[in-house]
Amino acid sequence: MFTLTGRDGLTIHVHAWVPEDPVRGVVQISHGMGEHAARYAPLAAALNARGYAVYADDHRGHGLSTHAVPGDLGDNGWNLLVDDMAALSREVGSRHPDLPLVLVAHSLGSFAAQQYLLDHPGLADGVALCGTTAVDLLLSRMVESGAADSTAYFNAAFEPVRTEADWLSRDESQVDAYIADPLCGFGLTDASMGLLLTAAFERLGDPSKAPDDLPLYVLVGDRDPLNQGLEFSDALVDRYRRAGVADLTYRVYEGARHELFNETNREEVFAELIAWIDRITADDAPEPTTP
Repeated sequence: MFTLTGRDGLTIHVHAWVPEDPVRGVVQISHGMGEHAARYAPLAAALNARGYAVYADDHRGHGLSTHAVPGDLGDNGWNLLVDDMAALSREVGSRHPDLPLVLVAHSLGSFAAQQYLLDHPGLADGVALCGTTAVDLLLSRMVESGAADSTAYFNAAFEPVRTEADWLSRDESQVDAYIADPLCGFGLTDASMGLLLTAAFERLGDPSKAPDDLPLYVLVGDRDPLNQGLEFSDALVDRYRRAGVADLTYRVYEGARHELFNETNREEVFAELIAWIDRITADDAPEPTTP
């Protein structure tokens, strides 16, 4: 583990999983809301086994990078969170010069990755958006529904529920581990959620300025309540296609919920993600097979 200093002076803690040489490439992980990077150790182990060095920061307001209360991103914190991701990309690029870098981003981290593509083009050689959605459409639907509690909103499709986190995964042991983890289970503060709302409606709805030559992999579960039966993820993918992204893979897992990396079929999810990373980081990468 090491630390980086954010543009505002905040200390950002970074987890590192680096295999024995030779390293064939670098994967940067961007975690979701109300969790932390250490939860991605199983994915990192699978990537290490294929020769990839893996780095993941605890986002500001999360995990070891919490500076006030959990979920508080601070002043201008959303933009700074995206800048932190870019700073980590540059740092790992300096540690592994001339190696390809792939960003794998989940949920809130994938929303930040959508802005990262706009603000920091050229840092990554490919981006995977997991448990992602068209953020503006999701937040609009939640406002229209009058949902005062996002947990209840996301859990509604799974009533009667066993726990408040059933929407995360079909794997009860993973749900229980999440609930038992003292660094998990919170949302953004009202002020920080306001920053995300602003970004969603002012920036994230239009990816037309995102690089169109960057391989993009969108992977979601068809029971992920963030997507209303794939309505919003379909819209997100359509936006990127209309923006000209030529190498775009859209993978939907039947029956899966929000946390694909902690789902009952996670080994399949890992294998297919790594196969995609292998393809886009290979010197002789073939043409994509999925439109």
